[in-house]
Amino acid sequence: MEYTILKLADLAGVSTRTLRYYDEIGLLKPSRINSSGYRIYSENEVNLLQQILCYREIGIELSEIKKIMLDEDYDVLTALKDHLGIMEGRQALLKQQIKTIKKTINSLETNIPMPDSEKFEGFRQQFIEENERRYGKEARRKYGSEAAETSSAKIMSLSPQDYKKMQKLESEILSSLEKAVLAGEDPKGPEGVRIAKMHKEWLSFSWLVYIKEAHSGVVQMYTEDERFLKYYDRNVKGCAAFLREAVLSWLAG
Repeated sequence: MEYTILKLADLAGVSTRTLRYYDEIGLLKPSRINSSGYRIYSENEVNLLQQILCYREIGIELSEIKKIMLDEDYDVLTALKDHLGIMEGRQALLKQQIKTIKKTINSLETNIPMPDSEKFEGFRQQFIEENERRYGKEARRKYGSEAAETSSAKIMSLSPQDYKKMQKLESEILSSLEKAVLAGEDPKGPEGVRIAKMHKEWLSFSWLVYIKEAHSGVVQMYTEDERFLKYYDRNVKGCAAFLREAVLSWLAG
């Protein structure tokens, strides 16, 4: 079945302006232009639009969607399964957060103390979901789905004290990196060693088993992947590179 731009916009619940913009940036082009100059979309474009809207729903930018969908390894079925997994994860997260809030309300109304371990379940799942959204695909490609699932499970099993410690350690690593880079410290020096050890400790909160080779691969990815580079260098440029050199030097020593 074919659709004019107006009919497709109505079907998908988007504006014709959106479809025109997708055409302009090369994200979704019509299958043909008819004799009257109207854009005509076929079943293939309908399917592509569905996938685009799924990606937009989970917060992926248009420029990134274009890269994903133009990749020669892009597979529609795999993409839809990924979308489903993320949406189901969001659904589970929302249910958990509602459950946690209801328990908190009940605790306040009845004056029955709520176990500390239950107070942070929803927030911890939110951390895992956000981490999965940003880095899940890359982590699974490099280390496998089992490793990614194991990491999430270990984070969920942390005590409130350990979870708080993990978050505090992450902030300390970022702060130390920025200070070291601004001070012109040598990544192979004492401060670099201290940061490398902190990073190992931080990874150990989510890794079932610490492996030197995996640690090396992770810090290499920090400078090769734009998302990680942007995260570590958000305030001071050079932090990701400093961390990589510090860890590699410490591991080799």
